[in-house]
Amino acid sequence: MLNFSRQRIDKIIAQERLYSLRAIKSPRAGKILARWLMGISLIFLIILFVPWQQNIRGTGMVTAFDPMNRPQTIESAIAGRIQQWHISEGEYVEKGDTIITLSEIREKYFDPELLLRLQEQINAKEQSFVAKEQKAAALMRQIKALREGMLNKINQAKAKLEAEEIRFKNAENQFQRNTKLFEAGNIPLTKYQEIEYKYQGAQADFTNARIELDRVEAEYMDKISKAESDRSNTQAEIFETTAELAKLRNEFMNMKIRNEQYQIIAPQTGVVVRAMKAGIGETIKEGDPVCIIMPLVESDLAVELHVKAMDVPLITRGRKVRIEFDGWPALQFSGWPSVSVGTFGGEVKVIDYVNSRPGEFRILVVPDVTDEAWPKQLRVGSGIKGWVMLDDVPVWYEIWRQLNGFPPSLYRAPLQEVIQKKTKDQSGNDEEK
Repeated sequence: MLNFSRQRIDKIIAQERLYSLRAIKSPRAGKILARWLMGISLIFLIILFVPWQQNIRGTGMVTAFDPMNRPQTIESAIAGRIQQWHISEGEYVEKGDTIITLSEIREKYFDPELLLRLQEQINAKEQSFVAKEQKAAALMRQIKALREGMLNKINQAKAKLEAEEIRFKNAENQFQRNTKLFEAGNIPLTKYQEIEYKYQGAQADFTNARIELDRVEAEYMDKISKAESDRSNTQAEIFETTAELAKLRNEFMNMKIRNEQYQIIAPQTGVVVRAMKAGIGETIKEGDPVCIIMPLVESDLAVELHVKAMDVPLITRGRKVRIEFDGWPALQFSGWPSVSVGTFGGEVKVIDYVNSRPGEFRILVVPDVTDEAWPKQLRVGSGIKGWVMLDDVPVWYEIWRQLNGFPPSLYRAPLQEVIQKKTKDQSGNDEEK
């Protein structure tokens, strides 16, 4: 029914008195709810276009950036029996302090004078080595003397051979002339026989001189060969003695170092946080851990953060990180770090090239010097949650990305970003110069 009349019936009759009018009237609560829903929808629509900083989430723990400042497991270098503990758990130790004293369990090393015995063996081997060297030198002199003697004897034998050769040739010429004279009947038979006898004697002497030369040379070569053989054997003994001496010296140094290993000392300053062995009398093996020392270095804290493999290509060194430490109340709006409370700033320092867990990579985060300092009460091993901050996108895009399971996106490649940052730093340095 159209309401054209100026006389309103609702002014003449109260609506509250008529059930039909009350039934068709819009409820007040519905109007309020509609206004609220419209307001919320408008606010939600506005929020969809608000900038949202994309981030990569990860979990991890507090650690030390320098491996030397991380918990150190102290191991025994030798097998032994615990004789005495010099420290207790929670005690502060300086570098070089004795932690445990061990006693020997191997019968090979039971002798308390073992080092002295080894030194005596070394001295005896050294004297034997000197004696063999002297023998080798004497044999060398003997060989030299034999060679000189052989040369002299050979020269004498050659001289004698040359003389006998000349006498033989003279006797041969004389025999040949007298043979012609005898055949011509110019000399008697007796004289011819005498000349023939002298010729045969000269021939025999020449042959004997040649045999004597060969005998002298063979005799001296036999003596020289024997002397060289003795020298070679002596030289071999020298080499064997050298090897045995080196082995003894090595054993002596090993034993000397082993004696120093009976005292397990602290490799650096820190606090003993855990003892691995029960107490006195317990036997340990080589490489068995005996305790853990935590170095006291507060300025080297870092965060070990594990992120998904799909997000690693988007992370570069120098990226900002927001960190929430276990035990510190925090309210983190990952996309709006400026309104977060109780979180601390960090910066990506190291990105591993291999995965540390299946499907996850490790990154190391150091404190951001431009942000609030990390709490001094932090302990290595405390749990953390972290957000590696990326670029800004609208909220609607982030919701769409999360619903589809897409990785965060970048407006430029990480490598390009690093190059631009280096170029910017170089230009800044040039301007300062």
